Amino acid sequence: MLSQRLETVDVDGLRLRVFQRRGPAGQTPLLLCNGIGGAIELWEPFLDALGDYPVIAFDAPGVGESGVPTYPPTMADLAGIVIGLLDRLGVGSVDALGVSWGGALAQELAHRHPDRVRRLVLAATGAGGLVVPGHPRVLAILATPLRYWSPSYLNRVAPTLYGPDIVDEPGLLARQRHIRFTKSPSGRGYLYQVLALRRFASGLWLHRLSQPTLVLHGDADPIVPKVNARILAARIPNARLVTVPGGGHLFLLTRAPAMARLVTDFLTGPSSP
Repeated sequence: MLSQRLETVDVDGLRLRVFQRRGPAGQTPLLLCNGIGGAIELWEPFLDALGDYPVIAFDAPGVGESGVPTYPPTMADLAGIVIGLLDRLGVGSVDALGVSWGGALAQELAHRHPDRVRRLVLAATGAGGLVVPGHPRVLAILATPLRYWSPSYLNRVAPTLYGPDIVDEPGLLARQRHIRFTKSPSGRGYLYQVLALRRFASGLWLHRLSQPTLVLHGDADPIVPKVNARILAARIPNARLVTVPGGGHLFLLTRAPAMARLVTDFLTGPSSP
């Protein structure tokens, strides 16, 4: 069970809650970088679909049961914290999968620590400095963590925020409500995650990334319009774009079995995407 593999790790005085599922010796683990405000438990459908594949997931600083930094970190700072976490876990290199806000963190990791990131999967995210934003109504919902604090509010905004496919998964949405309410980010932690994007400008250096990269995007994503995926795939030299028809912002969860197969095929296949 997920709860049996959770632990708390201290990284330079900052407490981080971590999930680690080990695999065969020599197999590169998949590091999961979640969206803004998202605790480890929100990965459950995708983790289940991955089976026994080795995985590392964590509550970002200020999220779930991880500590809040004293000062707002930049994405570069957060990448350093993640490397510190991997060092504490005794993990050398990883494959990094980042979704939404976590996609920015995964890009930063691959850029600043290329020796630690073997392959890259970017889902429902965009290039820093070149992001085409979603509808202002959607951005207004994202501006606060209210959807984590109020289950009734999440019910009202979920289709607008995450896309139509979440409505077709009432069980998944109910589980999301429970996790978000019981493992919600602090107000300061959520603000710090927003502020972490203030200097993030990956559009300036994506062309330098050497990792084979899989760009995944739902074509019904209200938060990150699909043009952002095309920009990422065009800017990253060794990238392949896969569009998920009808997929909203949470397509990794609403279509977990298919997405898990796609991701693991990419990670275990040839180095050219």
